[in-house]
Amino acid sequence: MDVQCHACIGGTSVRDDMKALQDGPQVVVGTPGRVHDMIQRRVLKTDHMKMFVLDEADEMLSRGFTEQIYDIFQLLPQSTQVVLLSATMPQDVLEVTTKFMRDPVRILVKKDELTLEGIKQFYIAVEKEDWKLDTLSDLYETVTITQAVIFCNTRRKVDWLTDKLTARDFTVSAMHGDMDQAQRDVIMKEFRSGSSRVLIATDLLARGIDVQQVSLVINYDLPANRENYIHRIGRGGRFGRKGVAINFVTADDVRMMREIEQFYSTQIEEMPMNVAGKCQSIPTSSNLIANLADRPHLRSCVLLSSCRRLALPTNASVVHWIEAVIF
Repeated sequence: MDVQCHACIGGTSVRDDMKALQDGPQVVVGTPGRVHDMIQRRVLKTDHMKMFVLDEADEMLSRGFTEQIYDIFQLLPQSTQVVLLSATMPQDVLEVTTKFMRDPVRILVKKDELTLEGIKQFYIAVEKEDWKLDTLSDLYETVTITQAVIFCNTRRKVDWLTDKLTARDFTVSAMHGDMDQAQRDVIMKEFRSGSSRVLIATDLLARGIDVQQVSLVINYDLPANRENYIHRIGRGGRFGRKGVAINFVTADDVRMMREIEQFYSTQIEEMPMNVAGKCQSIPTSSNLIANLADRPHLRSCVLLSSCRRLALPTNASVVHWIEAVIF
């Protein structure tokens, strides 16, 4: 197809965008902030726009772009065809269909890839938020993984966790919305190639990732809304691959975890003793058992809820669980 396209994305050169748009591309793909800015500068003209597509509408409207998106809609001609693509249909998306679409037709598509099938889900009860870091450090130091994604709920926490793990000599990458597009492209290229094996991210990464090798997802924070849970942990189960999801859960997170279980008709198990029969094992550090006695946060976090019910007798039980759960 002989079609000119331009990516109009925040974090790139405004001058380059203006020059490219003045050349008159037929298709413009962009982020709400930059597209709105180009319209305000009158270099992206909407007078003859035939179609406007809002992809990931639920995510866009939940991330603070509502005002910009509404402004863009109001600048569109009456003749413009509007298409909304959304994994979920929350109230804010329905409001857009009411305000800016005329006699909209709803098309439901089967969720072929939105499945928890093949994903083993577990949670670790963490008594204190402060203990999450040490628990993660020990898991990261102990297991051998192909590729993993660690999700946090805020950009600030992504940066904080990245700095903390780097200071402990762990090799990690980070990606969130404050980074410009060039940085994101480099990070994703490294992650896809396998040169970077552990990626810490916000929900920016939760949709659309096509990295087939991701076998482990750690929710350092449970997602703020239950719809994002499947987008996060589904990374490990795509393309027929198996995967493991581990959720760090404090007392404040229990309600959300139960809502997630009910919403997806699934069960998130707490470290079962017989998990070895469910997942393949991987190598662990030979000195873990010796060092575990000096790591009370790991014993407390991992055994907190199960000890009361199962009365685990030895630290070796924790090692067997870790070996079995992650591959």
